[in-house]
Amino acid sequence: MAAKTEDQSLTIPSLENWPKMSNGGGTGGPYIVIVYNDDYHTFDEVILQMQKAIGCTYEHGLAIAVEIDRDGRCVVFAGTQDECEHVAAVLREIRLQVETDKAI
Repeated sequence: MAAKTEDQSLTIPSLENWPKMSNGGGTGGPYIVIVYNDDYHTFDEVILQMQKAIGCTYEHGLAIAVEIDRDGRCVVFAGTQDECEHVAAVLREIRLQVETDKAI
């Protein structure tokens, strides 16, 4: 991410503690959406686009942005192939580097 948020003292839960967004039901699923880190987007840009793409809260979007920044990538959604392609398309609206793949 290009810029850090001002409050570095936030405690962010791990992704394992969040409720599942989708269980990937449907034929050909489950698929995942992966977002990669870059030096162009701010945390706020990523958070707002996550809210738009997957309907998450600000806090969830912040935790995703932190994980992307820390680990270089993050699985942000799991679902059917069509759901994942839709989420990826929304994330690509601001030129985030996104990949969809079949979950292992």
